Amino acid sequence: MNKPVKQHLIDPEICIRCYTCEMTCPIEAITHDDSNVVVDFEKCEFCMACIPVCPTGSIDEWRVVETPYSLEDQFGWEELPVQQEFESAASEADTSIEALDDAMAALLAEAHSGAGGKAKAPASASKPSINLYTLGKPAEATVQGNYRLTAENADTDVRHIILDFGGQPFPVLEGQSIGIIAPGADADGKPYLPRLYSISSPRDGERPNYNNLSLTVKREPNGICSNYVCDLKVGDKVKVTGPFGATFLMPNDAQANLLMICTGTGSAPFRAFTMRRQRSNAGSSGGMTLVFGARTPESLPYFGPLKKVPETILRKHLVFSRIEGEPKHYVQDKLREEAGAVAEILKDPNAHIYICGLRSMEEGVEKALSDISDGIGIEWAAVRNAMRDEGRYHVETY
Repeated sequence: MNKPVKQHLIDPEICIRCYTCEMTCPIEAITHDDSNVVVDFEKCEFCMACIPVCPTGSIDEWRVVETPYSLEDQFGWEELPVQQEFESAASEADTSIEALDDAMAALLAEAHSGAGGKAKAPASASKPSINLYTLGKPAEATVQGNYRLTAENADTDVRHIILDFGGQPFPVLEGQSIGIIAPGADADGKPYLPRLYSISSPRDGERPNYNNLSLTVKREPNGICSNYVCDLKVGDKVKVTGPFGATFLMPNDAQANLLMICTGTGSAPFRAFTMRRQRSNAGSSGGMTLVFGARTPESLPYFGPLKKVPETILRKHLVFSRIEGEPKHYVQDKLREEAGAVAEILKDPNAHIYICGLRSMEEGVEKALSDISDGIGIEWAAVRNAMRDEGRYHVETY
């Protein structure tokens, strides 16, 4: 009998195919096909470089196996296999696995200190459709609209893009993402990989009951895909993969209390959450609070429409860091200013926390939530981990 070994795997159900792990791996042990991103057992050295960069925690999966799963096995998965059951081999094998577990645990603890950790969907969330369209067989969408969201004099160009899928089924949930494939090839002659964008419309569409959705896209100076998307015109055809994401989802429970913290285009899923609540629960609900950071009001996406959402549905805290003559103000500063209200959310067993935006914001938000927790005599790490285990703490930063 083979000695059992530890194998690093990726959860295909949770993975959003952003390919960040593949680009980060220093020994090219991570690869992909048209459907899945996988780890090559023969190459992986457990360096853990891929762990902290994963926005979903899908990279943090492990199995003890007698015979490692091949790349062909992994490419065919729609979900992870269960842990195999077998009798232990020689005691030295057990000892080596235990030592490896201890070493990995230490590395993972360090890696996850600034990462989202292993994600879990809310208990009441709908079951999402995953990876219906792949690199090999993408969907084709038609551009219905392209609208600039930021002022012409703003230092950022953010667009609201509406895509129509016609007769192709493309079911999505709030909090999911899709991949856009830019035409052309890279310097090595390889087709561009899809660029992920969060869906900013609710499940019944930007226009209700039509097979469409919207995206919130920021033009990056050297961004191949962002410039392609921001320059799209009505009637253009776009190749789309996905949908992706099985954890950063909205609870169906109308009484769930949502604290949503974001910067820039990280607001996209929260626009979808808000529109879902507006359409499906116009009456009383558990409440929604949005803490939204940008440089200036002119560079904040959806600034005008957000102001029109009633406070009874969405409590809004808009935070600006580059207003001339005023001190810099960030989302973590607003959290501290609203410490009393945030503390009540932390104590609410039906509360969910969502964090979305640039990875650089995460450390400041974590510190603010930790300080607020200390102020009411509870340990933030314990609260956060319990909420995550219950599917109530959700992070997607990039």
